[in-house]
Amino acid sequence: MTTAPRTIRQLTETVINQIAAGEVIERPASVVKELVENALDAGATRVEIATAGGGLSLLRVIDDGHGIPPDEIPLAVSRHCTSKLSDDIHAIHSLGFRGEALPSIGSVSRLTLRSRTAEADSANEITVDGGKVGPVRPVAANRGTTVEVRDLFYATPARLKFMKSERAESSAITDVIKRIALAYPDVRFSLTGTDRSSTEFAAVAPDGEGLLQRIAQVLGKEFPENAIPIDAEREGIALSGYASIPSFSRGNALNQFAYVNGRPVRDKLIAGAIRGAYMDALPRDRHAVTALFLTLDPELVDVNVHPAKADVRFRDPGLVRGLIVGAIRHALEMSGMRAATTGASAMMDKFLRAEAPASHSPAAYRHDYTARPGEPWRAETSPSRPLEAVTPVAAGFAEPRQATFESAVTPSADARAATIEPEPEALKHPLGAARAQVHENYIIAQSEDALVIVDQHAAHERLVYEALKQAIHSRPLPSQMLLLPEIVDLPEEDAERLDAHSAFLAKLGLGLERFGPGAVAVRETPAMLGEVDVHKLVRDLADEIAESDTAETLKERIDHIAATMACHGSVRSGRRLRAEEMNALLRQMEATPGSGTCNHGRPTYIELKLADIERLFARR
Repeated sequence: MTTAPRTIRQLTETVINQIAAGEVIERPASVVKELVENALDAGATRVEIATAGGGLSLLRVIDDGHGIPPDEIPLAVSRHCTSKLSDDIHAIHSLGFRGEALPSIGSVSRLTLRSRTAEADSANEITVDGGKVGPVRPVAANRGTTVEVRDLFYATPARLKFMKSERAESSAITDVIKRIALAYPDVRFSLTGTDRSSTEFAAVAPDGEGLLQRIAQVLGKEFPENAIPIDAEREGIALSGYASIPSFSRGNALNQFAYVNGRPVRDKLIAGAIRGAYMDALPRDRHAVTALFLTLDPELVDVNVHPAKADVRFRDPGLVRGLIVGAIRHALEMSGMRAATTGASAMMDKFLRAEAPASHSPAAYRHDYTARPGEPWRAETSPSRPLEAVTPVAAGFAEPRQATFESAVTPSADARAATIEPEPEALKHPLGAARAQVHENYIIAQSEDALVIVDQHAAHERLVYEALKQAIHSRPLPSQMLLLPEIVDLPEEDAERLDAHSAFLAKLGLGLERFGPGAVAVRETPAMLGEVDVHKLVRDLADEIAESDTAETLKERIDHIAATMACHGSVRSGRRLRAEEMNALLRQMEATPGSGTCNHGRPTYIELKLADIERLFARR
């Protein structure tokens, strides 16, 4: 079946704007992002966002920025009109620059723009209804700009079918504000509406301390307590911010915040670099919490890759990835012994939730017992009898009968272990001195101000793994020669990339060289890998180099084998340790980077401060 040829014609301005809206405005959160970025580019110090119906019924953004002069208001709602871009399109120093946001939004909604400059006596307003622009008229308003968007997507009802629930759309708007607020700690953000509870981020000082306060506002007060500072620079690219210690992690990557020149981005290269930095410390289903800020020359990054400006492209992706991986790993090594505060919090919570039986609660003894005249004294009802559970904490440890203590003639094995007397100097160490071993796997240690519980298998597993890695990567790895070279056919560009990285691969035991156009010959493979699928390994390496300009896949495989060897070669659960062995393990942990978690991302120890213990027993 053939169709008649159609005449080429110019699209109407409304259709052009709606097509642009389809690229830029995906959902209400996209509108909020564009409008808030405009407010920040206008120098706003206060941004207020109000929503209704998940942002589909109403979106209102109010700022106290510079405002728009009356003669420029019609241009603000016209396509490809912007005050943020010079003739050099590579020198982008603002969040917005396309000049498509307002006309695109107005083409699919009912938009009202009201603005006033500091010099003007009154404000001016313009409306855009489904792409139809109204006249400019004077109104009363404070300095700054107010943009009100009603009935979003009413002009393109098909898009409404793809919207999620009001709760989901409201949550997406909140996430956008969080990501922007983190980069602008000196700006006050407030988010209100009939479809949400109010959220406010108070303005703080634009310095390091202020940034930590804003991070606590956005990511919760626990994050600063479990984060390490990141500060590194390489070849003109600076990286700063904070990253969580390995024992403080999440089940998804939603709490990884990354910024490029102040612009919040969701970049695959940065996400992959963060994952690579924690490769030895977190399992694949756990993710670090980060707030990282990259600062570099605008000409070294392309922020115009995606219409929504969510993705970026670096001129030297390998340099950026190496900087992030190296900076985080170095910071983790320099952070020393750190245990997540959430471990102690969880322990406290477990104790406090272990409620005593109602008949044995302190309240029961205060109120339920009433002496009757002539009633004989009975031990089981006396308020003065020995209690099995005086407090919720004691309920977790109480012996079922007082007779248990009276009938004990000889101390248990664990009780004998607890008679270890530590040297005073040993208590000054971060992990203190060993006092006991319980359940043949957990070392109980005492420091000057804390109680420390160590998982001996997890701790020793990390120590063995780090020693193996040091031995493996301190010199070229042994390789095994193939009887016949394996010829791997590849696209020419992949073969060139592998050849460029051949020296690094040779250090890891993989010997390869060019073999004519579009092919490489593999003559040696790492001995540690044993029998390996050469074709799959080489293609995986080629894909990784093409994406991130690195060849870490091979190193990761070798490290995985080292981790397996460490797991099987470490102190097993169930083995009794002498006092000197336990203390030696503690001292090794203190001297080994990353010993706060094992190779699988589990914590190796939990620290309970003396103040927390005293709170458990109501001493504080």
